[in-house]
Amino acid sequence: MGNALEPWWSDWSWQLDGWIIVAGILCSVSAALLGNFLVLRRLSLLGDAISHAVLPGLAAAYLITASRSSWPMFVGAVLVGVLTAVFTQWIRQAGRVDEGASMGVVFTSLFALGLLMIVQAADRVDLDPGCVLYGSIELTPLDTVGLFPLSSDAGPPQYAWRIPRVVLILCVVLLINLGFVVVFFKELLLSSFDPGLATSMGFGSTAMHYALMILVAITAVASFESVGNILVVAMFVVPPAAARLLTNRLSTMMLWSVVIAILAAVLGRLADIIVPRQFGYDSASTSGMMAVMAGLLFIGCWLVSPQQGLLIQTFKNWRLANRILSEDILAWLYRQCERGVPQGHSSREIRRQLGSRLWSTYGIMLGLRWRGWIERQANGWCLTEAGRNSASAVVRSHRLWENYLAQSADVPLEQLHLRAERLEHYTDPWLRQQLDNATQAAELDPHGSPIPPEQPVDKPRDESLPT
Repeated sequence: MGNALEPWWSDWSWQLDGWIIVAGILCSVSAALLGNFLVLRRLSLLGDAISHAVLPGLAAAYLITASRSSWPMFVGAVLVGVLTAVFTQWIRQAGRVDEGASMGVVFTSLFALGLLMIVQAADRVDLDPGCVLYGSIELTPLDTVGLFPLSSDAGPPQYAWRIPRVVLILCVVLLINLGFVVVFFKELLLSSFDPGLATSMGFGSTAMHYALMILVAITAVASFESVGNILVVAMFVVPPAAARLLTNRLSTMMLWSVVIAILAAVLGRLADIIVPRQFGYDSASTSGMMAVMAGLLFIGCWLVSPQQGLLIQTFKNWRLANRILSEDILAWLYRQCERGVPQGHSSREIRRQLGSRLWSTYGIMLGLRWRGWIERQANGWCLTEAGRNSASAVVRSHRLWENYLAQSADVPLEQLHLRAERLEHYTDPWLRQQLDNATQAAELDPHGSPIPPEQPVDKPRDESLPT
């Protein structure tokens, strides 16, 4: 059992933890590079489908060769992975079903076929599902290969450098994937967004599709033994999906996906060392932790995404709600002045008339006072000259919309106010001018109220309300 009081770096070893992180990074980046195009093509689950469908390839390789040698298994799995992509495309086109349904038909059928084949060889083969599912990345440093042999007269061969075999394999896979993406970036970009245009320009979108599927199959199969199915499937989808939240440019998206994949691998290994110690355990599943960290990074990107982020959208909605409420307050005070109601209205009266919340109304009133649009007198709040100009713009927009809706859209009189109230907050001076022209510069709205003239609005000291 691990000691939670000991610092995590006390057991850190480059020969163990360093190689594990390197293997995780190589696998994650290799999958993320191709995953960008899977996400754009809406084929995110194809990696998962291939990882399930390769089972008959593994079983067939064993039945044919009577050996569990890596190369026959690898070739058989890749061939079936490619067939998965081919059958998926064929069923989608021939059966006119969507991509998800065709993938479900193919990989479940091939997976069931693989189970039947394994049953036939059950007495002679030991296929560990846990190895395929979780991988054995923790054992990566134990299986090494030598590089740069040194001359020796006798004894076992000596090498200048030894690295884990999995790292060497994943390095080759990463270089192949990177070279493919760099060389065929333009073709992949065009065929991902507009396959028809790519074909008409001679780029061969079908060839690009199957080349991408072959590399997806190779990447998935090469990663099974080291990192397992869970991590490679996660890295095909999560880093590109997270990067998509951060940018609309493919090149930047690919860069972000690589950064997120690297962070997930590093943080996953550190979490595997640190977190279990807090509960009295030595470690957990490193591959699983890397996948978890990828998911947490996705959540972080979703929160802070400049366009689709939850925090950004919440802030934008808050600002919009505050602007609408501030304009409603100005317009209400302006109408009270029109009706000859004595100057000065309390925050409670304004809140009751507008149906707003107490603290929201009070905060907006302070913001309007800070802008110099309202002021507090002995008998309550009233408009300043600058606030009156701003309020007249809102009221003018409202009444111009009422005229336009009544004349051009035949909206009943009793519905004009509610509809115009929704539109007045999105009307700028240019649109007010267009509405004025469309309604022949009418001086009264359909209810007989005067339409205020266009007034220059004083620029506020700051566009944002104080918090």
